[in-house]
Amino acid sequence: MAGGGGRNWRLVRADTDAVPSSVRRFMARARQRRLRAALPWAVAAGVLLVIGGLAWMVYGTAVLGVRQVEVVGTSVLTPLQVEEAASVRMREPLARIDLDAVRDRVQGLAAVDRAVVSRSWPATLRVEVVERTPVAAVPAGVKQFTLIDGAGVAYRTVTRKPAGLPLARLAQPGPADVNTKAALTVLSSLTAELRGQLVEISVEAPARIKLLLRKDRTVIWGDDSASDTKAQVSTALLRRKGDTIDVSAPSVVTIR
Repeated sequence: MAGGGGRNWRLVRADTDAVPSSVRRFMARARQRRLRAALPWAVAAGVLLVIGGLAWMVYGTAVLGVRQVEVVGTSVLTPLQVEEAASVRMREPLARIDLDAVRDRVQGLAAVDRAVVSRSWPATLRVEVVERTPVAAVPAGVKQFTLIDGAGVAYRTVTRKPAGLPLARLAQPGPADVNTKAALTVLSSLTAELRGQLVEISVEAPARIKLLLRKDRTVIWGDDSASDTKAQVSTALLRRKGDTIDVSAPSVVTIR
């Protein structure tokens, strides 16, 4: 302020030497404490930033997207059929693939018994297929045969009966069909020798099961009860003469 005998004030920066050393040490320790307190938060923020970036790259971009569907285990089916059933879009982020949904779609193929789907980083979806194994061929018209597996599932029609498979005379093959279930019970009980002689199994009704063997020999089985015993008895009687072996009552066997 000018005139009037007033005073002129001016701010001056004090030299650091003017600050007592004890105060300087206190202020330095305070800064260090603030830095130490902020460091974990800075590190956490950095880690979250890195994790967020990686998650975005894995789940939100095609950097780790599907570039190949690897199919293994096929014999009847082709890898292309399995790949089409899997219905996976190329370059879709591998981490976002619903493995269970892909498995269910592949298992929807009639010839597939089960499937295992997994990720193979960085860019491959692996589909391992286990196809159904036929246990019998059911005549299905002129020069056509329907193959059934051990569960009775009719899954494939062929024009020639595969070598080594017996015929199964069934009106309506299927897992819920009582005649099919009876036939499968009998087939699973046969000894190796009896299976080697088997040409066809006929099930007109659950209690009217017959086996046709080589050399036009017939085994009257009856129902599917005590099938293991019937199989053992039938095998023992194969060495005897006679075209018809009746083991429907395995405790009272007849051969003629």
